[in-house]
Amino acid sequence: MTIFLDLEETETAILLDFTGDLTGRRVLEIGSGDGRLTWRFAHRAEFVTGIEPSTEQFSRALKDIPSGLKNKVAFHNLGLEEFTASLRSQPETIPFDLAILSWSL
Repeated sequence: MTIFLDLEETETAILLDFTGDLTGRRVLEIGSGDGRLTWRFAHRAEFVTGIEPSTEQFSRALKDIPSGLKNKVAFHNLGLEEFTASLRSQPETIPFDLAILSWSL
């Protein structure tokens, strides 16, 4: 798949228009890939959890975390089904305010 750079940050602007203010929000990014989109909004959120089933993409995201985001982002090498199964052990907790998916479908 060809990846196009979004030099005008149109994709980011649309995402933020759709989600609203991310300040203080805990975000789940489904299909976080290599973090390409994560880096564009993570600094605005309280915390971002990215899940990515591709080991290659997951590894790239871990390697490329900007130093200023290391305490605001966590990636998990899991698919959505596996990740939600892990959350079922804590049904009293809703750990996210918002879920984002962009190129996952």
